Amino acid sequence: MIYGIGTDVCDIRRITATLQRRGDRFAQKVLGPQELQVFQARRAREASRGLAYLATRFSVKESFSKAIGLGMRMPMTWRACETLNAPSGQPYIRLHGELAAWFEARQLRAHVSLSDESDTATSFVVVEHLPD
Repeated sequence: MIYGIGTDVCDIRRITATLQRRGDRFAQKVLGPQELQVFQARRAREASRGLAYLATRFSVKESFSKAIGLGMRMPMTWRACETLNAPSGQPYIRLHGELAAWFEARQLRAHVSLSDESDTATSFVVVEHLPD
């Protein structure tokens, strides 16, 4: 059964401007530990790839927070929700700490889709309640 659905559209230019204003503190606030490593590696190879990565991850966190119905309120935090990629490239959500416990206690599972194109990043998250 579907528990919630969330979607988000993010302007990559806005993320770029915020990163220029706040520096790496912005990325460190938004990205979880594994996401931060990927962001730094992609940005080192090609700045635009790093920015697109940061924007898609920002967008997924917004979508996920909508799908679970909490918005950006505890236990939902930026760094507690990471979007990683399976070896196949498929994105998946990994949760940490209180958010992971909250999610597991409700027997939920998340499905995520994300995309970026020049100046726009988009994401869509469906959270389902697992049957007993």
